[in-house]
Amino acid sequence: MIRVTVLDYGVGNLHSLAKALAMPGVEVRLCEDPTAATDTDRLILPGVGAFSPAAEHLAPARDTLRAALLAGLPCLGICLGMQLLLDGSEEGPGPGLGVIPGRVRRLRSTRVPQIGWNRIEDAIDPVLDASRLTIAYYANGFVADPVDPASVVAWSTHEADRFPAAVRRGNTLGVQFHPEKSSTAGVGFLQAWINTEVTR
Repeated sequence: MIRVTVLDYGVGNLHSLAKALAMPGVEVRLCEDPTAATDTDRLILPGVGAFSPAAEHLAPARDTLRAALLAGLPCLGICLGMQLLLDGSEEGPGPGLGVIPGRVRRLRSTRVPQIGWNRIEDAIDPVLDASRLTIAYYANGFVADPVDPASVVAWSTHEADRFPAAVRRGNTLGVQFHPEKSSTAGVGFLQAWINTEVTR
């Protein structure tokens, strides 16, 4: 069994994520204690909510989580969870995990937040390749702005704003979209992420 831990830091949408992760050979665990979240095979930082309260919840375990991810613990950050992988956010105060250097900025468009389906462009990540996910569901008003453009492994465009759809550092993958809300292909993305070989 592959143990997948979903870290519950007070955000929504955990039920649909846990349901999407329910597949043979996978044991899904919801964990409210960030200090205990690294005792797992795969970690997910889920994502519906605001940056500052989530960062505050993670603060007691920030160094532990960051060290585990940099040491190779496979992690998937979804929407807000992706943004928490960066150093900080324009949305509000509080440090992110700093696994991917950069900050989170406001989406530069007239229609904010972006809610609905959008294309995934120029993907160069094995999980996206394996799942063949090309259109996904978004619900976001903020986007990642990493320091190193090479950390961006897929893009999306909302109105005239082109922003990272996915970022990666080692075994840590962050996606701005919601795979658990992206129909069958989104579930396939989660399955591909769980089954992707871990690099050391």
